Amino acid sequence: MRRTGTTIPPWSMAVAAMLAVQLSNALSVPLIEQVGAAGAAWLRMCFGVAILWIVSRPAIRSIHLADLPSILALGTATGFMTVFFFAALERIPLGTAVAIEFLGPLTVAALLSKRRQALIWPALAFIGVVLLTEPWLGNIELTGIGFALASGVCWGLYNILTQHVGDRFSGISGLSLTIPIAALATLPVGLPQLAAHDFSWWVFPAAAGIALITPVLAFGLEMLALRRMTHTAFGTLLSVEPAFGVLIGLVILAQSPTLLQVVGIAIVVLAGVAAQQDGRRNPELA
Repeated sequence: MRRTGTTIPPWSMAVAAMLAVQLSNALSVPLIEQVGAAGAAWLRMCFGVAILWIVSRPAIRSIHLADLPSILALGTATGFMTVFFFAALERIPLGTAVAIEFLGPLTVAALLSKRRQALIWPALAFIGVVLLTEPWLGNIELTGIGFALASGVCWGLYNILTQHVGDRFSGISGLSLTIPIAALATLPVGLPQLAAHDFSWWVFPAAAGIALITPVLAFGLEMLALRRMTHTAFGTLLSVEPAFGVLIGLVILAQSPTLLQVVGIAIVVLAGVAAQQDGRRNPELA
């Protein structure tokens, strides 16, 4: 069993999680149009709780008092990361929103690095992020950018806390504890917005299907990846995510990137591939 687990590269789980997140984000756009950003995020969290509790009951008895702060903080960060990102998605393209949001984990990768050489890759990724956002065009949606930055702060906290909680609980078990907290934390903004909309019947089954992708599958894969990777390697590998956002936005939402954005995609992919080196944590933590 141990040999099978260690033969799966942790970066491959991170990449699969990123693709799942961006796919669910794109599929959530019609949901956001029906019930608003907070309503869609909260509904997705609620269905995520239902699915997770069917698959794995939360291990309440295994929680120590010292675990509560990180579990509560991770759940809250997870919930508002989604709410803020959906609010940004209402105003700016998917790839642009992901690129701005990525500044959160990028900062974590730079600040927590123990090797000066590792700072090269976040710096390179930042250049790609700038090319993806194209701030020199002047057509800036400040509210959307603000929400994306707020989501990025939550994303940076999420990466730190996910590794800590993932070391204490398995992927599904950890999620079954934190996603309910995410739903409770966002209830004050999500439920009123949901109730204020006159939405179609398909909203509930659509939200359930999207919840199966994210948070259940994607966040579970991220927890598994973070058990085997350093903050710096994982955070810089996430530089590929803006590229995935642009790609998914093009395929599903028909949001076409410019030539400079394509160059930005190439740069962040290069930084992400380079970040895989020396990215494993100690084997006993895997």
